[in-house]
Amino acid sequence: MKPLIVANWKCNPPTLKEAKLLFERVEKGLKDIKDVEVVICPPFVYLPTLYVHHQVMNIKLNIKLGAQDCFWEQKGAFTGEVSPTMLKDLGCEYVIIGHSERRKYLNETDGMVNKKLKAALLVGLKPILCVGSKKRGEKGAKEMKAQLERALAGIKKSELKNIIITYEPIWAISTTKGSIVATPENTKEGKIFLRRNLTKLFGKTIAQKVKIIYGGSVDSTNIEDFIKVAQMDGVLIGAASLRFDDFMAAVKTIDPVRSVHEIKSKSGFLNRSRK
Repeated sequence: MKPLIVANWKCNPPTLKEAKLLFERVEKGLKDIKDVEVVICPPFVYLPTLYVHHQVMNIKLNIKLGAQDCFWEQKGAFTGEVSPTMLKDLGCEYVIIGHSERRKYLNETDGMVNKKLKAALLVGLKPILCVGSKKRGEKGAKEMKAQLERALAGIKKSELKNIIITYEPIWAISTTKGSIVATPENTKEGKIFLRRNLTKLFGKTIAQKVKIIYGGSVDSTNIEDFIKVAQMDGVLIGAASLRFDDFMAAVKTIDPVRSVHEIKSKSGFLNRSRK
């Protein structure tokens, strides 16, 4: 299973020219990357141009397009909204749903997240579902459990394989007042907690196949720990995805680290050779 890196550009960059330049640089930078899948999620308005550019270039890379949100209906009188059908038509394969910033600034509820999730799955998009808590400890665990259960209410077992879960501890995000840096150990605990609850909801066989990635102030300096120590299946990168050098360093770091880690876990040869 290839590790997944999702670049969330948020409301950036301010012009199409800058967005296209950054996308082109990332495309070229990924030319020799074979073992990492990268998803770029730009603002809605840039999707058509970036999709056309990617098709014209016809570069066969592990790079996909995603959106930062979607509406829960496919069409209708919903001013300002963008439907999953529209995103699919623009070449999107992924869509971020339930990001903490949408919950915070736009009062997005678990019920809304659930409807968006179902609408995205209906047209064949792969939702990147964000789950996290404002607090740590027992209260945080209860919050995450409730979020996960409400978001996945009514989701079929056969649909779960197309959903990526993002562990997004709000208490660890740099833009959160009084934030605390999440350690790899904290992150691993979060993954185990989510996997355990997915197992309760859908069974062990299905739950084990779900990708769980980490989102919380990830950059090139800490990505190795989140993959190697926390054993996450990938990461959701925000601010660092807009810094080309930092983003590419993160991608290149994750590729060899993942490969070496898998070799060690399968054979144990490297460990034995050091004795």
